[in-house]
Amino acid sequence: MQNNCHLSVLIHEQAKKYGEKTVLNYREFGSLKWQTVSWNQFSERVKQVSNAMLNLGVRVQENVGVFSQNTVQYLYTDFGAFGIRAVSVPLYATSSEQQIQHIVDDAEIRFLFVGEQEQYDKAHRVLPLCPTLEKIIIFDRSVLIAKSDPSSIYFDDFMSLGEGFPRQTEVEVLWKQANWEDLANILYTSGTTGESKGVMLTYGQYHAAFEANDKCVPVGETDRVMNFLPITHIFERGWLILSLTEGAEIIINTYPKEIQQSMREMHPTCMSAVPRFWEKVYIGVNDKIEKAGTVQRRLFKRALSVGRKYHSEYVSKGKRPPLPLKLEYETYDKTLFSLVRKQLGLEYGNFFPTAGSYVSSEVEEFTHSVGICMIVGYGLTESLATVSCDHKGEPYTIGSVGRPIEGIEIRIGENDEILLKGPTITKGYYKRDGLNEQSFTEDGFFKTGDAGYLRNGELFLKERIKELFKTSNGKYIAPQMIESRLLVDKFIEQLAVIADQRKFVSALIVPAFSELEEYAKEQGIAYKTKEDLCSNPQIIQMLTERIETLQQQLANYEKIKRFTLLSKPFTMESGELTNTLKIKRAVLNKNYAEQIEEMYKE
Repeated sequence: MQNNCHLSVLIHEQAKKYGEKTVLNYREFGSLKWQTVSWNQFSERVKQVSNAMLNLGVRVQENVGVFSQNTVQYLYTDFGAFGIRAVSVPLYATSSEQQIQHIVDDAEIRFLFVGEQEQYDKAHRVLPLCPTLEKIIIFDRSVLIAKSDPSSIYFDDFMSLGEGFPRQTEVEVLWKQANWEDLANILYTSGTTGESKGVMLTYGQYHAAFEANDKCVPVGETDRVMNFLPITHIFERGWLILSLTEGAEIIINTYPKEIQQSMREMHPTCMSAVPRFWEKVYIGVNDKIEKAGTVQRRLFKRALSVGRKYHSEYVSKGKRPPLPLKLEYETYDKTLFSLVRKQLGLEYGNFFPTAGSYVSSEVEEFTHSVGICMIVGYGLTESLATVSCDHKGEPYTIGSVGRPIEGIEIRIGENDEILLKGPTITKGYYKRDGLNEQSFTEDGFFKTGDAGYLRNGELFLKERIKELFKTSNGKYIAPQMIESRLLVDKFIEQLAVIADQRKFVSALIVPAFSELEEYAKEQGIAYKTKEDLCSNPQIIQMLTERIETLQQQLANYEKIKRFTLLSKPFTMESGELTNTLKIKRAVLNKNYAEQIEEMYKE
């Protein structure tokens, strides 16, 4: 049963209920050994952080920065801050120095908690540039602190300030004073179209979101929830804390590249992810099918065909499958599909929330076919994550983003813009009065910037309004939809559609070079560099044919007519990607202006 109390006391109230039961699984920085934390230990450490923060001088509703990847210390810090009515301001672990300086200055942060060496080095370099920044607290004990740095301490030393809970009486007074209107977080958006801005999130928004999600998201105390996406991201943050309110066990995956290893070792029942994760699973399974023997390949393709029919034509529509189909599907589910799930570490899977960008219908059908319950949803930082989602065990439509959660009012406005009102919606952006006026309608609906429509109670997305491209022929192009269709190809790692004010659609493509190199070896294609591969006519022809196949269902004006292969990936360092790995199209247009113009030459 959910405990939806104020976040200032959530961990302590849950500890009274669950005691020595394990709540956190984690690995120390650089370690391969998994360790556990009980609810009682979690509560003790959160209290210690609250006491240490008071001794450090943190004030009520003061903004405290956390610049780290996912770690157990991150959770202690967040809930410790909640315990004294401070405001946690998360920064992505991959943030640039410019982004750090902007957020620290904007939020007037005095105390900044950082993860490991990379984060410390960046924070140390911006320290002289940020007038408010006084102290850096470092989670990873192995970090080398600069000799000339008197402002930084290790988290262990910070925790010693709270040993014995010297300020616990004051902490408990602050618990009593805590209210729903207090700010819990300021989350800075990734800024695809400009400078990031701080979204204000109150404890009341969290409370309303957890109450609504509890009615449609069946996570419980027997679940093992993998923490994979950055806790800085509202999707992961909301989902993680929801799981804690339900008494679930959390598995903290610190390094994203280790996720598949972590899944096989820890066997989660639930995990939130973005579509790209499942696209790579889909690519990997299909690649194994193609490389299998003739009999195995036919068998697996038959199994997937049966799985698609079973789920798409019957289960998704709330219909009972015919007995022969049901029996055939169950046979494949117990044999082939169970092997797929076991190889992923998902043999005990419950359900897997997925959101953040357009979900390819192919990928959604595939996951359900192999017995992985993908719950597709839609939300924003400004809505404290969930606006709508599929409901496990209830009918769903491939291509929709589910049904609105309770308490959310959705209206479709001008240009099919999705407008939102309800108790989970932000009151606005931090210190941005002018922007706040523009972001809401006169009657209080938040303007999402996303286009969509409602049909039979389900929400369907069309595209971000600001990202709709208009060709010189007057046709509107939805780039994310086209990109999602092509990213299921094993030879494509990254892709950016070009079309705005152009006479046809083109694309910049970063190949998956490990796959491309293997293909070149099989075909006897000689090359010395990645540039050689990208310019090879045989490879370009192969990709052209694969792209044509993937585009068959698109209108002619939506199809990519020309593309350029790039030897270097889009990166955050170059400013081409946000911290959430979304494409910054304006930067790409500038960085690759020459290559783009070449594609439009007659």
